[in-house]
Amino acid sequence: MALVSDVLDWLAALPQPALVGATGGLILLECTIGLGFIAPGEAGLLVASTTVSSGPDGFSLTRFLVLWAVVTVAAAIGDSIGYAIGRRFGPSLRETKLIQKYGAEGWDKTTGILRKRGAWAVFFGRWLPVVRTLMPAAAGTAGLPYRKFLPAAMLGAASWSLVHISIGAAMGKAAKEIEKYLNTGGLIVVAGLVLAGFIVFTIRKRKKAKAKAAAADAAPETIPAD
Repeated sequence: MALVSDVLDWLAALPQPALVGATGGLILLECTIGLGFIAPGEAGLLVASTTVSSGPDGFSLTRFLVLWAVVTVAAAIGDSIGYAIGRRFGPSLRETKLIQKYGAEGWDKTTGILRKRGAWAVFFGRWLPVVRTLMPAAAGTAGLPYRKFLPAAMLGAASWSLVHISIGAAMGKAAKEIEKYLNTGGLIVVAGLVLAGFIVFTIRKRKKAKAKAAAADAAPETIPAD
């Protein structure tokens, strides 16, 4: 924790261009499997976003947009690296010390969800602190096509960074204090959305099954030729 605190203090003391670049670097590391558990990317982003509205002229739209663009691209690159690692090493990743440390069962559930939900799992995984690091590699391992993975990763990164930067810009230094509540809130929101999606999917599946059954009953019986 002391190391993380030192990194955040160092980050806060940087001039604006270096601050944005360093924040992008932390986000990239956080999104790369194995480094996301030690790189304080989310906390660093909140620190950087407080500078959006703390300049001599107050809120700066240019600073906001530049930080948003850099973080979104950095997150997408980090996710792509994690995806490539998953594609390269495949199921053998499950036996690594990293996966064993954070739970092979959780890894199995993640890959199972990916096979069923595909790109949606990548999008919502962006909002979960630990899953954010494991999801890209799991997507590569599960064989999710990159053409589906990348748009979901980009959209997830863009929406996630937009929320964090907006909170940091609005709350200023107080944003550092609400980070832990944001993580909990993000979990609740994502869980609710996943549950709603599952209910909708189940209802649609049942309706299709009933429609097929009704169509089969209504179809005229074939009379065999004599």
